[in-house]
Amino acid sequence: MDWDKLRIFHAVADVGSLTHAGDTLHLSQSAVSRQIRGLEESLNVTLFHRHARGLILTEQGELLYAATRDMAKRLAAATARIRDSEDEVFGELRVTTTTGFGTLWLAPRLKRLYDQYPNLKINLMLDERVVDLPMREADVAIRLKEPSQADLIRRRLMDVRIRFYASQGYVDAKGLPQTSEELMRHRIIGHAPEAPQVAAGQAWLRPFLDADHSSHLTVNNYFGILQSVIHDLGIGALPDYITASRPDLINIVPSQASGAVPVFLAYPEELRHSKRVAAFRDFVLEEITAFKRAQRAAAEAAE
Repeated sequence: MDWDKLRIFHAVADVGSLTHAGDTLHLSQSAVSRQIRGLEESLNVTLFHRHARGLILTEQGELLYAATRDMAKRLAAATARIRDSEDEVFGELRVTTTTGFGTLWLAPRLKRLYDQYPNLKINLMLDERVVDLPMREADVAIRLKEPSQADLIRRRLMDVRIRFYASQGYVDAKGLPQTSEELMRHRIIGHAPEAPQVAAGQAWLRPFLDADHSSHLTVNNYFGILQSVIHDLGIGALPDYITASRPDLINIVPSQASGAVPVFLAYPEELRHSKRVAAFRDFVLEEITAFKRAQRAAAEAAE
């Protein structure tokens, strides 16, 4: 089979459209169509069903796509290894994590990584969706749950808990609840039940959002919840990886907390020897160690 035709087939199967594949490949729609038609003729099969909403793979097309997908994965891994320098860390590293963790914990610390490796280029992909690491949708993931995908190297970084916090301005205006019952009479700010979130936080928060109160606020990420809290809108459910660096926030009813939420770092087995991945992994482990040390010192000072 013609390698170039396979490359074009893979792009079309990925997006389900001749036009969009052509945009990605910098080819005209007619050129892409000719290549697909030529591949179908050489194999004597139909690879796509033409549909009003786009192209749908036939059974034979699915088989070929599985093969090209595996090829693309292996080529990406080989490319990453080739580009890893023996002496320095440089090039692109695609890191995926949640919007909250990425914006409020990871991003403020990245300057120290860049200071050490100024030629490193990080593509920080903030998404609640769990991307497919073995298929190389990203190189490294930091997730608030243990990855279930196979062929991943994973490391548990820490556990976090979600608690209730409010600003001093809110407490001055609305009072400081002392019990869970009093807390339920206040406006709660948290994730909507249907929004992607960790199960431990969802189960813990649900009774408070379901309480008989006329006004709550739900947001689909922790950055929005934090902004709402610091602007005195209500009492927010926030993880302690955020609030550890916000001494201005008041922990409301300290006995109330979610179950432990594990934070994992993971990357594909193929990138075990990647210098970029190793540099990022070591940086994160150092930052986690410093974070835990600061948490312990703050807890001891509060006793």
